[in-house]
Amino acid sequence: MTTRLNPITTPRHQLRAEKARRNKEAALNAFIGKKAEIDEMLARLQALSDDHFNCAPDEAGWAMVGTLDHYASLLKRITDSAFGEGEHAE
Repeated sequence: MTTRLNPITTPRHQLRAEKARRNKEAALNAFIGKKAEIDEMLARLQALSDDHFNCAPDEAGWAMVGTLDHYASLLKRITDSAFGEGEHAE
C-alpha cells in the first residue's frame, strides 16, 4: 500500500513529481492490460484460422469467401494504421 503525501506539509514540486509518478504507473498498467487484451484476440483469431474458420472443405462457398473478405478488410484497417500504410501512409 502506498502512503499519500500530505499536501499541506509537502513542497509543491514533490507533490507534482509524485502525481506524475502515479500517472505514469497507471498508464503503464493500462498499456499492459490493453496489450494482453490484443494478444488474447490475436491468439483466438490464429486458432480460428488454423481451423479454417470452422469451415469444412465441402462447405466452402461464396458466403464464406465474403465473410473472410470482411474479416480481411477489418484487419487491413488495423495493419494499415499500425504500420503507417494505405490511407495512413505519410
